[in-house]
Amino acid sequence: MTSTVFTLLQTDGTARAGLLQTAHGAVPTPVFMPVGTVGSVKCLAPDDLHAVGAPIILGNTYHLYLRPGDALVARCGGLHNFASWPGAALTDSGGFQIFSLSSLRKIQEEGVEFRSHLDGSRHFFTPENVVNIQRNLNADIMMVLDECLSYGTDYACTEKSLALTTRWAKRARAAYPAGAAGNLLFGIVQGGFFKDLRSRSAEEICTVDFDGFAVGGLSVGESKAEMYEMLSHTAPLLPRDKPRYLMGVGTPLDIVHGIHAGMDMFDCVLPTRNARNGTLYTSVGKINIKRREYAEDESPLDPDCGCYTCRTFSRAYLRHLFASREMLSFRLNSLHNLTYYLRLTREARRAILQNRFTAMLARMKALYPDEARAGCGA
Repeated sequence: MTSTVFTLLQTDGTARAGLLQTAHGAVPTPVFMPVGTVGSVKCLAPDDLHAVGAPIILGNTYHLYLRPGDALVARCGGLHNFASWPGAALTDSGGFQIFSLSSLRKIQEEGVEFRSHLDGSRHFFTPENVVNIQRNLNADIMMVLDECLSYGTDYACTEKSLALTTRWAKRARAAYPAGAAGNLLFGIVQGGFFKDLRSRSAEEICTVDFDGFAVGGLSVGESKAEMYEMLSHTAPLLPRDKPRYLMGVGTPLDIVHGIHAGMDMFDCVLPTRNARNGTLYTSVGKINIKRREYAEDESPLDPDCGCYTCRTFSRAYLRHLFASREMLSFRLNSLHNLTYYLRLTREARRAILQNRFTAMLARMKALYPDEARAGCGA
């Protein structure tokens, strides 16, 4: 059956250019989604996100449930109205917190009990109530509850976890049948670092009529080569006519590799986190604005970038702001890094439409040689 949610416009090898339809507008793919964990992309306002060209942002179900509470967000008209965000929004299910907050949770068949990292209070997440929480948030794209494993988990535990993720996914779909409302629901493929388990997970999850499919459980401690190899194995197993989302990955070269593998959607905290730490991405590679060599550099951060930061300020001023720990530093650096990431995926889309994506991949590998050597050379 042809998807009415996603239109695949063109391929260049395995790279894809498409259009994802949501209740809050169409999203051209490939696309990078800035991370706004608690309903706010750190240091930036919605007009900043509009300026950098973000059509969709990401929030987190676990964090928004704890604070301010999904019921409050619902009373305020949903996440879009509450945060004054007119574009599309995707919410993670809390599955990543199963990995990142492993000392604060207990997993059982019914769901996951968390001890709040805020006050120690206990909360129980099930596949069904995670969907309900995301319905209260009115996310355009909701994610099913899954178990994300750490790198190095053995075969038996990974196989057991995979089966649980599949059962949870089916319960989530049953709690929110296809076409029930305008919110889309995505399934998640797990399986650790075992190709046969990744294949099994994809086969099981893709039998469920989800609106899109994600690859989870990567960038959890493995090498670049292992990540790229597992992604290249998994991506072709996903339906051609549905959107494909690579969760929580990563660097600019990671994203271009993900596009090369056939993925459409990406998110990561890296551009804004690194911005706050003084690491900036440019057309000539990474720049550490803390370095003394920029103290009297009057040139723009990136002469090939048209963002507000690069149009207005010198490297010397950006270094001064960072050294002085001025809050403006975080905003200007974040504006630039997100501009870079969003421009990267827009350029990838144009390259695919013009059948020149292979050249773009080669250019990015030359721009980030250390990362390229760490990868698999795909």
